[in-house]
Amino acid sequence: MNEQRRQILEMLAEGKITADEAERLIDALERQQPESPPTVASRPKPRPKYLRVMVSWSDDTGGDGPGRVNMRIPLQLLRAGVRLASLVPPQALVKVNAELDKSGIPIDLTELKPQHIEDLVDQLDDLTLDVDDADAKVQVFCE
Repeated sequence: MNEQRRQILEMLAEGKITADEAERLIDALERQQPESPPTVASRPKPRPKYLRVMVSWSDDTGGDGPGRVNMRIPLQLLRAGVRLASLVPPQALVKVNAELDKSGIPIDLTELKPQHIEDLVDQLDDLTLDVDDADAKVQVFCE
């Protein structure tokens, strides 16, 4: 309870003001003090369900013209894929890693663990992508 409200209640208890006057004073106090928004800690952050990847561009270089990609991938699918990757025999993973590396994708599937997906999801709120084309826009986030 704030100090001003306490003083009003003390004046009421001492008989210096009536209950109606105390009520009006308290109402005036509440109008003066803006309501504070709920803090982040008061509401738990909901667990995201989707990974959203949105890309838009305007191609002035004589290509196919402007375009847009909007993907919404269920995070359960990603989580299930990581769990399934743990069932692939190690010798097969070595071959897959070699093919990925040949294609320019330096991912080691033997190091992929379910916790990595959760860490990735947690960090997507802070993701920033730089795009060389000023007319292109890339957004990656969880929802």
